[in-house]
Amino acid sequence: MIRSMYSGVSGMRGFQTKLDVIGNNIANVNTIGFKSGRVMFKDIMSQTVSGVSAPGEDGQGGVNAKQIGLGVSISSIDTLHLNGSAMTTNVPTDLRIDGDGFFLVNLGDDQEVPFLTRAGNFTVDANGSLLTVDGMRVLDTGNAPIVLDPEATAYSISKDGFIIQTMPDGTTTADLQIGIAKISNPQGLEKIGGNLYRMTLNANPEGTFETVVANSAEAGTGAIIAGELEMSNVDLTGEFTEMIVAQRGFQANSRIITTSDEVLQEVVNLKR
Repeated sequence: MIRSMYSGVSGMRGFQTKLDVIGNNIANVNTIGFKSGRVMFKDIMSQTVSGVSAPGEDGQGGVNAKQIGLGVSISSIDTLHLNGSAMTTNVPTDLRIDGDGFFLVNLGDDQEVPFLTRAGNFTVDANGSLLTVDGMRVLDTGNAPIVLDPEATAYSISKDGFIIQTMPDGTTTADLQIGIAKISNPQGLEKIGGNLYRMTLNANPEGTFETVVANSAEAGTGAIIAGELEMSNVDLTGEFTEMIVAQRGFQANSRIITTSDEVLQEVVNLKR
């Protein structure tokens, strides 16, 4: 009975965490470039009441072990790096990566390892710098900040990340190219808020990455689509279904505790 109470407590804790993750997913249903999470469970070590016996040479059959489970724990909280749906904005600085890859941004020259992001709602400031909405600088293939020519009268961005600028005399230049990072294990990245990810040792070997170009079959990166944004990949239908499962699971585990308490009460009342 005591074991069942602790099993119920572990189940309630697990489903509470599942509800926390679901709540965060639903809250970010309209967040640009957001990647949803999911909770996976695993059982806790079982208590062996009696061990296994092998079949005997005299024809006697073997006996299986008798084990009692001790509850549940969380095995992982995964980040699902599936592509979100595209939203057309027709804003030239709104960019979407159609496939694998991350944009590189940093806070300043003192930051050696850039942050990564899938949110491409960029802006251009008074100095012509391409920035995130939080003022972080977008980097090119050489990990240098992208600064547009102040004399350019118009610009556009190609699928491989080249920024094509039109000068007053009608000529065009394409000497700036947006850098892309290809990550072997995107689930190994660390979320730090603000649609940003930090590099870790489990995302790429030795925790390093090489800046590559977009729309590259060799690097395996997706094309950059200008005038579009990648929306959240949260599926509300799936999230509400999982919410119902988590709610019922939480209720069922609470009933285990209630029932165990009632049985213990009956045991105490035997003395009367």
